[in-house]
Amino acid sequence: MTAQTTHTPSFVPLVLDPAAEVERITAWMRETLRVDLRKRGLVLGLSGGIDSSLSAALAVRALGAKNVFALYMPENDSDPESLRLGRSVAETFGIDSVVEDIGPSLAAQGCYARRDAFIREAVPEYTTGWASKIVFENSMTTGGYNISSLVVRTPDGEMRKVRLPASAYLGIVAATNMKQRTRKQLEYYHADRLNFAVLGTPNRLEYDQGFFVKNGDGAADIKPIAHLYKSQVYQLAAYLGVPSEILSRPPTTDTYSLPQTQEEFYFALPYGKMDVCLYGLENAVPAKTIAEATGLKESDVELVWADIAAKRKVARYLHAQPRTMI
Repeated sequence: MTAQTTHTPSFVPLVLDPAAEVERITAWMRETLRVDLRKRGLVLGLSGGIDSSLSAALAVRALGAKNVFALYMPENDSDPESLRLGRSVAETFGIDSVVEDIGPSLAAQGCYARRDAFIREAVPEYTTGWASKIVFENSMTTGGYNISSLVVRTPDGEMRKVRLPASAYLGIVAATNMKQRTRKQLEYYHADRLNFAVLGTPNRLEYDQGFFVKNGDGAADIKPIAHLYKSQVYQLAAYLGVPSEILSRPPTTDTYSLPQTQEEFYFALPYGKMDVCLYGLENAVPAKTIAEATGLKESDVELVWADIAAKRKVARYLHAQPRTMI
């Protein structure tokens, strides 16, 4: 079975004609870059994940490898696999690249120290050698509410899960967001020196639901896959020859010092079911039909739709342009 077949969804409305869609996207990229942005190439961060990998492949298809430049931006909490897989993408598509280790910059800004101080509001003994992540009990298990908790691992491997006061949760997130904003600063540095534009990599779920940091990974000049459902990202990535290791890698935030899936941190369901639920909401498909397609109960589909609506309210602020009186 090929990777392309493996990642073709069973929900027919989400199945693409990969060749036609790649041609449509790359033609739009060329037009946007040359006419609207008046830049000659694209800079992007390669995380080793599926979205940045597809974005890189599309950029090379649209502009040629010589007009694409990639950054790897590991930090103290990064999974080493992310750097290895990111490099494999650059090698596959012939992209020039550079490593920018942002760990020292983040330490100098107090990212880790600030985060740890807020963690100690919930776990006073938290210190060097511990690891952590934020997780959510989503609306399907709590009856409509997203409840945040902190998971910590002690140096001897003990795992603990504690509820977070609002101030600690906001502080941890605020400090952690320094990572995405520091990465974006480096992307724009390289874009400026090359006279390139910055390529953003959100898929439709992330773009619609606000799964990005304002003025961090949400900042970009062009976002060529923001219309693609996550399952469609996999279809095009397989078609364009993204390395199989990346196609089979579970989506992860790679932001916290403990491994964290996207469902743990943000989305109510795995991406395949989230895609179908989002499609159903956007296209007025009855909850019964979506329930049959996902294996969920109709009541669960309604909860997911309510969760999508709530997250869209958050996303409005993240997408908003600065207010002026002009």
